[in-house]
Formats: sequence, structure tokens, C-alpha cells
Amino acid sequence: MTTGIAGPRSGRVVGILLCVVPLSQIPLDIYTPAMPDMVADLASTSTAVQATVAAYMVGLAVGFIPVGVLADAWGRKRVLTVCIGVVIVASLACAVATTVPLLLGARFVQGLGACACMVLGYAIAADCFRGKKLTSVAGLLGAAWGLAPVIAPAVGGVLAQFLSWRLIFVLIATMTAAVGVLVVAALPETLAPADRVPVAVRATWRNSASIATHPVFVCFVAVFGLMAAAQLAFGVAGPFLYQSTLGFAPAAYGLIALCVGGANLVGELACSWFATRTSTRRLAYSAFAVFGAGTAVILTSALTVGSNAWALTIGAALALAGCGILCPQMYGLALGLFTKNLGLVGGIATAASYLIVSAALTLVGVLPETSPAPLGWLYAGCGLAGVLLLGWATSTRRRTDDQTVPTAPRTTDPQRL
Repeated sequence: MTTGIAGPRSGRVVGILLCVVPLSQIPLDIYTPAMPDMVADLASTSTAVQATVAAYMVGLAVGFIPVGVLADAWGRKRVLTVCIGVVIVASLACAVATTVPLLLGARFVQGLGACACMVLGYAIAADCFRGKKLTSVAGLLGAAWGLAPVIAPAVGGVLAQFLSWRLIFVLIATMTAAVGVLVVAALPETLAPADRVPVAVRATWRNSASIATHPVFVCFVAVFGLMAAAQLAFGVAGPFLYQSTLGFAPAAYGLIALCVGGANLVGELACSWFATRTSTRRLAYSAFAVFGAGTAVILTSALTVGSNAWALTIGAALALAGCGILCPQMYGLALGLFTKNLGLVGGIATAASYLIVSAALTLVGVLPETSPAPLGWLYAGCGLAGVLLLGWATSTRRRTDDQTVPTAPRTTDPQRL
């Protein structure tokens, strides 16, 4: 299945992936502190500008499966390189957009290209690692992905306050170009020619149906989508809660987002550390407990004293720490169920989860922004649904009764659950 990459070379691959994976998230987080300024500059509304987040997410979701299929047929590196080029062009188009419709179109295309950075990053990891090692590496990649909400809003807040929101998109293009050079120069191809799957509509449809109807896979993907939605909802609602409702400056909000994102990063690193040291259920339910504590802080504060910066920040930090553990864990477990067609598997997993995210972010965009209560209720719903799905997926009965997928069989790590 793999090209047999090991030792220092596998370490080099992980190092490059740590640079690639965040490129799917940075365009989502770095400009959020500038959204209030964009509303004024483009003579638009907060709902319309927030829709640029959903447009990017829809672009991601639409691109995941085609990119995964093409990468299974043509190899990971070639497809990744082309998609990086698309991100660069679309980012520059965002920088010069003069209307919200133009910005929406550019953001959609930007998402189409950036989807490869996530789905192929994890597919390359799955080419090289299996079992609990894959979950551990997924945690490291999740930590890199989690650096975006840690660093990006702070950088974007400074650029928005002292320069221009348009320079934020120029910075995205520049960073993407730098990573593209690294990919071209140093990333080896991890999918051997003998393991490639030619593009065939009927076979792809048949394999997709087999993967998408795998019940445990569906549960892991749904939990990943719910937790990713909770994580990204803060990035959409946060600028308006802190800046419009509480009166914070963009740079000040960027620092708060830095702290909250730091908690998320701690969760990602915890996933990598504990994935090989404890059971799936123990790690996941501990993460849900942390997430639930943060949700309780946000809701209790919103329903008793109203908008409070300390309560919102502490609650969001706890909730995002739980998300930081659950997102890479669920994604790694979903990929680890299969040994073939990993680009397609990753594409389906990520597309489905990001459709959940897109729906949640659209909901956040139309909810009132004068109180943290809607955000808290969203977290409560995501957490409850996630616990129920995970409990069903990891039950002894499901592990015993579930059937192997014929076109993309599961691995047989007895310690996974």
C-alpha cells in the first residue's frame, strides 16, 4: 500500500505535512478579526461578510472527494502541487475583490484548492503509518492545524487594525507559495504506482457507497464534524461578540483568540501524546468532559449575567481544548478503518464533516450576536450528539457485529477501541 518510507525519511514527510495541513485552516481564521472592517469597506452587512466563511467551507467540502479520487489515481504530490497553485491565485483574487459577490466566488475557489492540504496531508500520513501510530501522527497534524486559530487571528488582527484587510490575503498567498516550494523540492511521493486506482466512475461510486455506509466510519466522521463545527463557530461568532458587543479592538480580540487557540493546541498535542497510551473511549470521553465544562461555563454565564469576557474566554478555551483532542482522534480513527483508496476515504470523511461545519457556521451567521447564549446552545447540541454517536460506535456489539467493507477493508488493530 505504501512506498515503504521509514526512518529519517518518514520524519521528513511528517515535517513537511506539518507545514501543509495548516494551509487548509489559515485562510479560515486569519481574516476573521477584519470582518467588521470588511463590512464597512465593502458597504455590506455582517451576515454577507460572514457568508465568505461558509463559501470557503463549501469550496472545501465540494473539493474533498474529487481531489481524493485524483490523488488515488495520479499520486499525492502532483495533485497537492496543483491545488497549492489554485490557493495562491484565489488568495490574490480575494485581496483585490471590490464587492462581496466577487469575494464569495474567490473564497469558494480558494476552498477548492485548500481542501487538498488537509485531505492529502492525512492521506499521506495514512500511506506511511497505521494503527495507533497513525492516530498519534494525526494528533501532531491536528496540532499544526490547530496553530491556525492560535496564531492567525492575532496576525490578522494586527494587520486589520494598522494596515488593511486586503494584505491578509496577500500574506496567505505568500505563505502558500513558500510551502509549495517545499513540497515540490522535498516531499516524496508516498503512493506507489502499483497501488494507484485509475479514475473510473462506476468503481468510484461503488467504493464510495461501501465507505459511506460503513456505520462506524459514519459515526467517527459525524463526531469529527460536530467538534470541528464547535471549534470553528467560535472563530465566526467571536469577532462580533468581543468587538461589537463587548467593545474590544481587533488586535485585542486577536490576543484573546490566541489564548483560546492555545487551549485548542494543547488538546491537539494531548491527543498525539495519549493516543498510544490509553484507550479510545477513555481519551474521547475525557475530552467530552472538558468540552462539556466549557459549554456549561458559557451557558451559565450567558443566562445569568449576560455577555462577560472572562466567562466567554474561559468557557471557549475549555471547549476548544476538548475539540482539540476529539477532532484528530476521530479523523485518525475513521481513516484507520481502511487500508485501500485512502484518498477517497479521506475525501468522503472530510467532505461529510465539513458539510456539517458549513451548516453550523451558516446557523451561527444568522443567530443573534448580542449574547454568547446561542453559541453555548450550539456547543451543547454538538456535545450531546457526539457522546451518543461515539458510545454507539465504540460499543462491544458494534465492534463484534460490524461487517468488513469489501473494497476498502478495515485494519485489525485489536487495541484500537
